[in-house]
Amino acid sequence: MNVVTRFAPSPTGFLHIGGARTALFNWLFAKHYDGRYLLRIEDTDRKRSTQEAIDAIINGLEWLNLMPDEQPIYQSENTERQSQIVSELLANGKAYKCYCSPDELLTMREKARAAGKTRLYDGTWRDRDPTDAPKDIQPVIRFRAPIKGETVNQDLVQGSVTVSNSQLDDMVLLRADGSPTYMLSVVVDDHDMGVTHAIRGDDHLTNSFRQIQLFHAIGWAPPQYAHIPLIHGPDGTKLSKRHGALGIDSYREMGFLPEALLSYLLRLGWSHGNEEIIPLDKAIDWFDINDVGRGAARIDFDKLSYINSQYIQEKDDETLLELIKDPIEQKIGFSLDKKSMKRLKSGIHSVKSRVKIIPELIDNVKFYVQKRPLTLNKKALKVLNNDARHRLAQLADTLQELSSWSEASIEKAIKDFVNKNEINLKQIALPFRAALTGTTVSPGIFEVANVLGQQETIARLKDITHI
Repeated sequence: MNVVTRFAPSPTGFLHIGGARTALFNWLFAKHYDGRYLLRIEDTDRKRSTQEAIDAIINGLEWLNLMPDEQPIYQSENTERQSQIVSELLANGKAYKCYCSPDELLTMREKARAAGKTRLYDGTWRDRDPTDAPKDIQPVIRFRAPIKGETVNQDLVQGSVTVSNSQLDDMVLLRADGSPTYMLSVVVDDHDMGVTHAIRGDDHLTNSFRQIQLFHAIGWAPPQYAHIPLIHGPDGTKLSKRHGALGIDSYREMGFLPEALLSYLLRLGWSHGNEEIIPLDKAIDWFDINDVGRGAARIDFDKLSYINSQYIQEKDDETLLELIKDPIEQKIGFSLDKKSMKRLKSGIHSVKSRVKIIPELIDNVKFYVQKRPLTLNKKALKVLNNDARHRLAQLADTLQELSSWSEASIEKAIKDFVNKNEINLKQIALPFRAALTGTTVSPGIFEVANVLGQQETIARLKDITHI
């Protein structure tokens, strides 16, 4: 089967989380059938479309590794071709000029709504003699939609959906200024791009009937449609700002990995047995649009965080180091040298199994590379009382004498120190941690000291005893 899919966002804002899932499903379906996955920027609404939004969409897709197989297509660049099709429809009597004024249209719609009709345009100029046209009105071009019968969409997700043609009015194809409407542009561009499967949100389901009618009127075969359910918030209502992050850029800033986000989005509305974390190569093998459910999926931020934690654990330390290097340098205010990078990499290994998002990883390892003397938080300051500082001064002398520096030798030295001074381990371990990290929470303290190295560990202890 020769498959061509397309992701077709409107550049009026950020790349929405729902749009990212739509792109993913189009990408997967095309890859599953060795087809082509394309990107079309639907920028026909010139007033609302912005370069900033286009850049946000492209950047989001690049971050998710969902860039198209060919260069993006811009709908606004195809207006001449779209207008040409309308001229052919006019010549064949399948479109007509409508000279209704804005006030007439407003009255017409209000009357139709009051009567409970879905056909808001009453066809005033459908069969009227053009010689009656007022000279001061620039006409729009309307599609002469079929009035009798039904239009059927054999949807790959929603099943067979039918609408009576009597419910659909004659939509505008060209505005009074000659610019194509969304409905016309989508049909012409889908045909010219060779789109075989239009996978999109189910908020476009009602559009499919008008587009199918237009395809048939032009003499083209429509693509197979697949309208996937929207993503809802945890409470089951439409996803909105009050639920949290909507744009892909927000998830990136929050510290989610792109592959983790894709794995999670894949499971929103589609599943494969009991698999929770699905690598993309497996997803390509298993994915079929027919397996997408009809019900709206609810986003679960806790589940997303869990999946992200699994992907962080699977990342090699070098890759994680590259991810956190720039953010850490921004936080600490200076560039890391080779020695600091080595220390940071050593510290990542044990921490990555305990965090869910990248900022947590950063917060848990940045103390390894901070300049001395460390800034101590309130809890650390409370732990470091006079008795604790006195003991740390003695401990520094003990650690200075170690000829071998390892977790095992550090642990033995500290336990010997505890026994010699007849104190419990907590009385030295807590202030030791506070002195080395500036906090009271960190990886195992013997591990921390080992990563810092003998010289840095003793220097940090002496900083505390000299406060």
